[in-house]
Amino acid sequence: MRELAEFRKRMDSIFNSFFGREWEGRWLPHIDLTETTEEIIVKADIPDIDNKDLNVTASGDNLVIKGKRMEEKEEKTKHTLRTERRCGSFERIVPVPEATNQEKIFAEYKNGVLIVHLPKKPEAKLKEIPMKIQ
Repeated sequence: MRELAEFRKRMDSIFNSFFGREWEGRWLPHIDLTETTEEIIVKADIPDIDNKDLNVTASGDNLVIKGKRMEEKEEKTKHTLRTERRCGSFERIVPVPEATNQEKIFAEYKNGVLIVHLPKKPEAKLKEIPMKIQ
């Protein structure tokens, strides 16, 4: 067990030096990035967060998702046996193509999933070009 604890301490040190900030206690929501002919869709799993604690912005070729999950207050009638879900602030930066129409971007949040729609500019929409096979 001692070797495992030492290994974790070394890994934390590597992450801290690489990212330039405290890594321990940070978490990032998992995302799916999909593309249709009309838009790019970003889905982020962010359960147990209030709308007011979410901030989504588009800046250049990045979509920035920030938020904060509050730690549950322990009630006197129950005791926590295990905690695996992270609490605290997060920031997820998702690179997106510059060909998105930033004036028409919109987001929705329901059932713990943030869905951001990034409509494409007309010139960036996928086109199907049929090919003749000889």
